[in-house]
Amino acid sequence: MDDLSFQMIKIFFLTTLAFIVAIMFTPALSHFLYKYKLGKQIRSGDEAPVYSKLHEKKSGTPTMGGILIWGTALVLILFFYVGSVFEIPVISEFNFLSRAQTLLPLGVLIVTALVGLIDDLIDIKKIYTNGGGFRLRHRFLLYTVIVTIASLWFYYKLDWDVIHVPFVGNFEIGWWYIPIFVIVVIATAFSVNETDGLDGLAGGVLLTSFGAYGAIAFAMGRYDLAAFCGVIAGALLAFLWFNIYPARFIMGDTGAMALGVTLGIIAMLTNYTLLLPVIGFILVIESLSVILQVGSKKIRKKKIFLSAPIHHHLEAKGWPEPKIVMRFWVISGVMAVIGFILFLLDFQTF
Repeated sequence: MDDLSFQMIKIFFLTTLAFIVAIMFTPALSHFLYKYKLGKQIRSGDEAPVYSKLHEKKSGTPTMGGILIWGTALVLILFFYVGSVFEIPVISEFNFLSRAQTLLPLGVLIVTALVGLIDDLIDIKKIYTNGGGFRLRHRFLLYTVIVTIASLWFYYKLDWDVIHVPFVGNFEIGWWYIPIFVIVVIATAFSVNETDGLDGLAGGVLLTSFGAYGAIAFAMGRYDLAAFCGVIAGALLAFLWFNIYPARFIMGDTGAMALGVTLGIIAMLTNYTLLLPVIGFILVIESLSVILQVGSKKIRKKKIFLSAPIHHHLEAKGWPEPKIVMRFWVISGVMAVIGFILFLLDFQTF
């Protein structure tokens, strides 16, 4: 068997294994979340009247389901890495932890997931009187510090200061790479967090996005990174099985923020960051709707949408939740394919 065939088998095997492991782990996680009443707190009617009315019935739905995704990825990557350390036959061949490709995204995934986990617990236990977990400025500061450290790793450890512009070429930008890296990754993370508002919505959008970047990594010969994307995609599929309306549990910040940061870092690792707005088109639309809403309220003293992000506006207009989610999935899937096609056209040129 040639190496390319083996790498394809390896990626599909790991993706399938991640799905199976996550499915098997779900009953224990679900029992734990329900037993200890680790449920989502819905914002008050005074703070967000439209949102509160639409989602009142979801109050108490267990959160922190993102543990299923990053926990599966962590278990599998450590299992096969240990197998390679002890040179265990077969197992060692499926190791996909490497310093150049997957060490950084894995490390940042786990660190941001733990921060998100604490944020979710603060929200559940109502440690702050206004609820909602960390205050926005504290959350922004925490994630910015983590992502800045990751950007310094890129710049100094990986000696990376090049931005690729599709169909144009590569540009060395020096230390400007650091702030651009931070902006891209933080924007992606908060966009995913905004999208995580309906059952299955963020999970489906992330699935197509990680799938697209996994395909890009594979085409570039970065097989460990492709396998990492495959494992996350497999775990996301298992999560979606239980997160589809009506959700048994929801992702929480431990999933949404962590996976958003990781997606942004993978986009930077492939150096096809500028395809992220295409591949993650729904993420852009969701964030743009919030920016427009906030800007309009401050400048015009009027709302553009009944509620923001835009999926809540569509809910308020009377669209059933599953219809919104599935149509957004369709758009996300189509845009992910378009993004991959653009990559192939550019990759053949350069």
